[in-house]
Amino acid sequence: MTGVTDRHPSASAERRHPTPKRMVSQPSRPSPSLLPRWFIRAFWRGQRAVYSATRGRLGLRRATETQWGMMRLRSIGRRSGVERAAILGYFEDGADLVTMAMNGWADPEPAWWLNLQANPDAVVDLPGGRRAVRGRAANRDERPRLWARWREYDGADLDGYAGLRSRETAVVILSPRPEEMA
Repeated sequence: MTGVTDRHPSASAERRHPTPKRMVSQPSRPSPSLLPRWFIRAFWRGQRAVYSATRGRLGLRRATETQWGMMRLRSIGRRSGVERAAILGYFEDGADLVTMAMNGWADPEPAWWLNLQANPDAVVDLPGGRRAVRGRAANRDERPRLWARWREYDGADLDGYAGLRSRETAVVILSPRPEEMA
């Protein structure tokens, strides 16, 4: 007979209201709390506005031994071909500048990192002037050392924040390139 089943009445009830399975509790660290996404975006939008309004006199800072700096990265849009700018935190590692493609710890990759992957040549504005750079992701040998340096700057739970993302957060190295290419 079509349409007729010989299920036990309690079988459908179990399907609708399954008995909770026994969960094995594992020790876990509480998730770090972030400021609301709108606040993070507004902060960085404000930094760009300060930089623009003061024509670069304010909005950037040098990296020191105890505090990461703020630079302005100018890259070419991967789709538009138009110059795009983002203000990013950084520290110096020899002649290189190091930043993270974290997008305020949101899941999507930041647009500036996608642009830099498509066209690695860029320019950074620093408090001391402009520098032509070529961007790349740190390799698996460099990444642990550079990540540990970020951990020194950010007393926060860097690994916990990175764990909020579904993908690994790229550590980006901006190496100097000949000035005539700027």
